[in-house]
Formats: sequence, C-alpha cells, structure tokens
Amino acid sequence: MNALRDADPDHHAYPAEVRAAVYRVIGERRDMRRFVPGATVDEDVLARLLAAAHAGPSVGLMQPWRFVRVVSPALREQVHALVDAERHATAAALDERAAEFLRLKVEGIRECAELLVVALREGREPHVFGRRTMPHMDLASVACAIQNLWLAARAEGLGMGWVSLFVPDDLAALLGMPAGAEPVAVLCLGPVPAFPDRPSLEIDGWTRARPLADFVTEDGW
Repeated sequence: MNALRDADPDHHAYPAEVRAAVYRVIGERRDMRRFVPGATVDEDVLARLLAAAHAGPSVGLMQPWRFVRVVSPALREQVHALVDAERHATAAALDERAAEFLRLKVEGIRECAELLVVALREGREPHVFGRRTMPHMDLASVACAIQNLWLAARAEGLGMGWVSLFVPDDLAALLGMPAGAEPVAVLCLGPVPAFPDRPSLEIDGWTRARPLADFVTEDGW
C-alpha cells in the first residue's frame, strides 16, 4: 500500500494554493526594460535570488555559471556603451525595420537597481557527462539558472530584463574574464513601475506570441 501511495501524484503535490502561486509567477514573468531610477535591492533579497539561480539544474552537476555583480557606476556605463553599439549594429541589420527597432526600449542598464552579467565559467571542458554529443548543455544549464533567478525576482516583486545585445568577446574583455569563459546575459534587476499584462514586444507592436498548440506535436515533427 505504501508503494501505491508513493506513486500517487497527489501524495507528492504541493497544496493547491502553493501550486497556484507557482503557475502565477510563471505566467506573470516579464522581460522588463523600465525600472524605478534610484531604487535599490536589499542585500538579503539579492542573496536569495542568487541562491535560487545557483539551485538551477545543471547537466552532470557541472554548475557552469558565474555571476558578476557590476557595482561600479563607471563600469556600468561601459557595459551600456557596448550594448548601445550593438543596438545600432542590430538596427542596421534589420533593414526596413531599423527605425522601428531603434524606437524600442530594449534595455534598462542605466535605470536598474542591480546589474548582473551571467557567464559560462572557464574549465568546462572536462565535463563530458551529458555533453559528449550535446556540448551546448552547459549553456542550457546557465539558462535554467537565469530562469530560476527571473521567477524568484518576480515572486519578490522585482523586475528583470535579459539583455543579449553585446559582442561576447568585448564584454569578456571589459570584465577581465579568463580564457574559456563566455558571457551569456546582461541582467537588469530591480523595482519597476508596473508589470504589464503581456510581453512588452507585443505592446510595442514588434511581434506577437504564438499559442502553445503551434509548438506541440505527437510521434513526430
């Protein structure tokens, strides 16, 4: 009887109100670009968020992540300059949508309370478990850590934005990363004026999210 009980999903499930909170934070997570200028994040809250990220799943338990907290205002400006340069390069590559793209607010580096750079750390090469045929699983693991941080931030009432507009080698050099390390994301974190009810790129008319049915099939592509 105990084996049957342990196999019952309801035996392991969280209470209904806790499950509802988990699904709510997933549904209300947003990629934020607008922050409250001059705001701060309590150190204990930041510690909880980083602990949540560090609890992310990683293939072979390799924990391939590194979190760099940018606290120097001068360094923050240098990160912003790298992102702004790539913003204009991206606009040039968009041709007819260049002007429309430049009107979008795509980062909150100067306004956010905390600026974090997440990178793949050096020394990942010996980790073969889970990576022999899929070496990019270290990147997938870092993405899981970022998602943990994102959801925890939303639960704490904080916004987070993932900025990917930068040349990795340039950002790595700016932050003094060793050979083999690779920046993955610039994360803007902090209090926000409001959480929109749908993605900002939908609100700005750039694109629209597609329904789940477009992405689920059975027994083949």
